[in-house]
Order: sequence, then structure tokens, then C-alpha cells
Amino acid sequence: MNIRRLVLDVDKAIARPTLLDLAKAIESVTGVEGVNITVIEIDIETMGMDVTVEGENIDYPALVKAIESTGAVVHSVDQLAFGSRLVERVKI
Repeated sequence: MNIRRLVLDVDKAIARPTLLDLAKAIESVTGVEGVNITVIEIDIETMGMDVTVEGENIDYPALVKAIESTGAVVHSVDQLAFGSRLVERVKI
């Protein structure tokens, strides 16, 4: 399956990893060509983020392993796009 885009709900501790460390880990995964990390929630101990990853043939298991190796946690896959081209969501 040619995974081209994933939007993940990811949480991390406030102090570590840094957003840069997380981005570097994600970028190292086979197939990843671009990463966008958007902080959506901060509380005393944790930071919630939407992590958007795009590329060709993204290795999903390796992506989750890379994220978790930094100390962050993947809660869910909120969007998945795969195939020979990207299809944008159409709001009705």
C-alpha cells in the first residue's frame, strides 16, 4: 500500500522530546518527504499535537517506532491517504 499522507494524534511530555527532535526522528523514516507538527493543546505535563506526514510509500510501523523512540505516544490515526495520488477531503 502506497501511504502518501498520515495525520496522527500524538502526545509528548512538555520537556522532552523537543519538537525538533521529534521532527528529525519522523524525517528519518523511509518514504517521509515532509512533516508538519502543530501543537493543539498544552497542559501542565503534556503537549498534544497533530502530526502530518507526507511522502511516498511511508513505512507506518517504522514511523510509529520512530515517534515512540523519542518518548512521544501515537494516540490515533486521524487521516490516511494512499494510492497513486493524493485526494483531498471534500466537505459537503
